[in-house]
Amino acid sequence: MSVPETPRLLLSLDELVPSASSARGGALWKLAERRRQLDANVVRLPASGSVALHAENALDVLLVVVAGDGHLDGDDGSLALAAGSVAWLPRSSRRGLRAGPEGLVYLTVHTRRPGMGIAGPAAVAEGGETPCALDRVCPHCGAMRAEARAPYCAWCGERLDPGAGR
Repeated sequence: MSVPETPRLLLSLDELVPSASSARGGALWKLAERRRQLDANVVRLPASGSVALHAENALDVLLVVVAGDGHLDGDDGSLALAAGSVAWLPRSSRRGLRAGPEGLVYLTVHTRRPGMGIAGPAAVAEGGETPCALDRVCPHCGAMRAEARAPYCAWCGERLDPGAGR
């Protein structure tokens, strides 16, 4: 029988954000609790940094701006973001982020992605093995690259190896 989880404090944004270098981009914190149903990340885009326009087809995402400012770009235009802004990014919507001159620090929360599976015998019998896509998986958060040669992970903001994902 499993022991129930108990609520606990995971971090203080007031301590995390100022302690991280403003030049550092990418994930500052990731929810790593075992048996969780959610994923969450605190991500910093450095000054004038961006996440390319992309679509997340599987998950709705809640984005909360913690510090800095920038823009949330979509097919219908651009929305200004500032500390305290809360945005809903519905699944299948196209979105991108642009940080302002001070950078942009934001929290994302979404349901946990299921792990990648291996195709079973039925898939092989119906059309052969599925192509390997491991070169398109972000080594930091496990998300698939939105674009084959994206310089940053569209999900967690970490810088990616430009040679991978071809």
